[in-house]
Amino acid sequence: MSNTQRNVIYFASDFHLGAPDYQSSLEREKKIVNWLNSIEETAKEIFLVGDIFDFWFEYKRAIPKGFARLQGKIADLTDKGIPVHIFTGNHDMWMFDYLAEELGVKIHREPIAFDFFGKKVLIGHGDGLGPGDNGYKFIKRIFQNKFCQWCFARLHPNLGIGIANFSSKKSRAATGHVDDIFKGQEKEWLVIYCEERLKSESFDYFIFGHRHLPLELELSNGSKYFNLGDWLKHQTYLELTKDGISLKKWNS
Repeated sequence: MSNTQRNVIYFASDFHLGAPDYQSSLEREKKIVNWLNSIEETAKEIFLVGDIFDFWFEYKRAIPKGFARLQGKIADLTDKGIPVHIFTGNHDMWMFDYLAEELGVKIHREPIAFDFFGKKVLIGHGDGLGPGDNGYKFIKRIFQNKFCQWCFARLHPNLGIGIANFSSKKSRAATGHVDDIFKGQEKEWLVIYCEERLKSESFDYFIFGHRHLPLELELSNGSKYFNLGDWLKHQTYLELTKDGISLKKWNS
């Protein structure tokens, strides 16, 4: 297919592959690959906006076991000339160079602005932005510290990945229900962050993950905030074309 026929930019986030157990993760991975197969002919670019894996750490000689179907599909897409962007999230911030080198993706670690069809768009996972959540912001600084990463890498992968998976399950059990609750626009941290950004710079769209709740909200100056939802419960994604932007649900 010619590049002129690839006219849609796709966004999805929060696959959390590996959670909560092997079988349900595998079924979800197959759905995600089916979705990628379905958009392949029209995709101009694809953005996977964080927490693709429930845990990810690249040791020098090892990576977490599994997820071969998704990685193979992403490599197939980039081999066909379709740019694939992956944003690190709070669950998979320890991506280094493996996915970029092996799959040909572009890794982004902070929110970044793009221009699509004359629209200015800010894209990011969303963790640690806006007011509040100071405990996580402190932990994130530790996780991003090079020395702390070096120390974790000294653990045997069986131990390190086991500890991380246990911690992730405990965190989800404690806070998972919060993701289903809309706090009201004035209390949503990412909305507050967007409104602050709009005071100094104009954007047409803000696109984030992390929140797990599909959202489309009107902001100041005609701007819009989108949250991509997740694939644990919602199977939602976003389409952007020259004619507009819309949240959609994958039902196959």
